[in-house]
Amino acid sequence: MQSIGAFVQGVMHPEAFHGTGKNNLFFEGWYIKIVSADQTQRWAVIPGIFRGQRSSSPDQNQAFIQVLDGLTGRSWFHKFNTDAFHAARDKFEVKIGNNTFNAFGADLDLPQLRGQVRYTSPLDPWPVTLREPGIMGWYGMVPLMECFHGVVSFGHSLGGVLEIEGNQVDLSGGRGYIEKDWGKSFPAGYVWMASNHFEGAPDASLVASVAIIPWLASSFRGFIIGFKHSGKLNRWATYNGSKEALLNIDDSHVTWSLTGPDGTLEIRAARVRGGLLHAPLRSAMYQRVEETLDAVIELKHIDSDGSVLYEGRGTSAGLEVFGDIQKLLGSRT
Repeated sequence: MQSIGAFVQGVMHPEAFHGTGKNNLFFEGWYIKIVSADQTQRWAVIPGIFRGQRSSSPDQNQAFIQVLDGLTGRSWFHKFNTDAFHAARDKFEVKIGNNTFNAFGADLDLPQLRGQVRYTSPLDPWPVTLREPGIMGWYGMVPLMECFHGVVSFGHSLGGVLEIEGNQVDLSGGRGYIEKDWGKSFPAGYVWMASNHFEGAPDASLVASVAIIPWLASSFRGFIIGFKHSGKLNRWATYNGSKEALLNIDDSHVTWSLTGPDGTLEIRAARVRGGLLHAPLRSAMYQRVEETLDAVIELKHIDSDGSVLYEGRGTSAGLEVFGDIQKLLGSRT
């Protein structure tokens, strides 16, 4: 059983590895987005580890690196033995086979991607304090949560050269993004979106999610949004008293409107087809989540006095809509 000290260290270091000593019912993965300067190359690389229930097949225990081509929607799942996985408990440092990932970049040795990605500006994480330990707020201090989330970097500049399916691509001037999840299982239903390519605002970055959250013997619907622009992180979350005015999900769009301490946020995200990624359930990693890096997010941020702080489009956006959406919509309060 994890000690209190180890749990608190994990809370204060969401970017680090949380699975030391957890030999069953655990997953952890880092979502690393790589976009070239002209946005013609859009890739997500997801290193991680999965350990199933003791009653499940030992073959389900695995390290992995997933790859998503955001331009074509193709995806690959590269499986490794768990002994090929190594990660630090106090910082972002992951090694799987010949692939390494850390705060300075990534060295990749995969059939689709080979070479070096370098981060030429510092990572920009969601602030972590004891009062608000990262994106999850005080929920991040609750050990019984089935899934934890962290933002390792809202955005950073890229450099280096990648061999992408045999072609050399210079990443100079590109932009990256990193977030992660860990715990026992993904939610049964959720919407997630993220972009850090907003027109007229090169420093802007959005991450937004709403999900059905297991809670004791029941569940509730929780949401978290961070929109960073003009040097300020604006938050809309269940834990800070923000309220939803609208959430609608149809075959073509996700439309969302919220109000909170940082004003009003209006979102309209276009749904497009993507590639299938594996996601953790309690017994195995299942290929079930359709994700795109080709979505467009129309966004407006309005101050409490009615003035428009930002209005524009986010491109090369990640978008997932998964699971029991009717329950997700029906659980609004």
